[in-house]
Amino acid sequence: MSHIPENLALILQRIERACIANNRDPQDVRLLLATKTVPADRIRLAIAAGQTLIGENKIQEIKEKYHDLVDLKPINHFIGHLQTNKIKDILKYDVTCIHSVDRLDLASKLHQRLTLENKKIEVLIQVNTSQEESKFGVAPEEALALIQEVAQFDTLRIKGLMTIGLFSADEAQIRPCFKLLKSIQQQAIQLNLPQVEMKELSMGMSGDLEIAIAEGATIVRVGTAIFGERIYPDSYYWNENK
Repeated sequence: MSHIPENLALILQRIERACIANNRDPQDVRLLLATKTVPADRIRLAIAAGQTLIGENKIQEIKEKYHDLVDLKPINHFIGHLQTNKIKDILKYDVTCIHSVDRLDLASKLHQRLTLENKKIEVLIQVNTSQEESKFGVAPEEALALIQEVAQFDTLRIKGLMTIGLFSADEAQIRPCFKLLKSIQQQAIQLNLPQVEMKELSMGMSGDLEIAIAEGATIVRVGTAIFGERIYPDSYYWNENK
């Protein structure tokens, strides 16, 4: 636990260096703490070190940690795959943005529940830019159509896009995923849709954040490099059946 502030400092340095190298303002890239499987006491250390934006992958973990963190008033995002039968639960825990809207059915049911509760929420459209069957997200060629459909729901504020890059050590394979998301963002901006800002690109994690920043990321989701290795493989966190 004592390494968390040091690890955070190193990540912030990496973000700053990547921004400077790509002529970007470091203030334009936010660090999101990916806190899946991380106990609340460890998250509290990161928040005490100045970080406020946290993201969970599973509703159950939000439930378990919410009351242990609420006094620190973190900004809560949801970054995992969202099942429609969990919508009611997610709205109980001050989640301000859902990064993983990837299908019309989910958007429609979110809208219905938000209308019932007289609430609105920010969302990102998740795109499967690596086009891997193991990952969630709308197909790149269907992303613009989904954005247009979701934009019709006045309870959902589309703020941008999210993707998970290819799990690879090869930069030449990772970079096209991020370039593609940026391209879809630019096409969506041209549509000039009401209630659609398209300012956020949530992409890049511990191993590839520099590439993501070079390609336009505004939110990087970092967990392992701050909190340490997890006991489960990455695939566990994107499995809707767990």
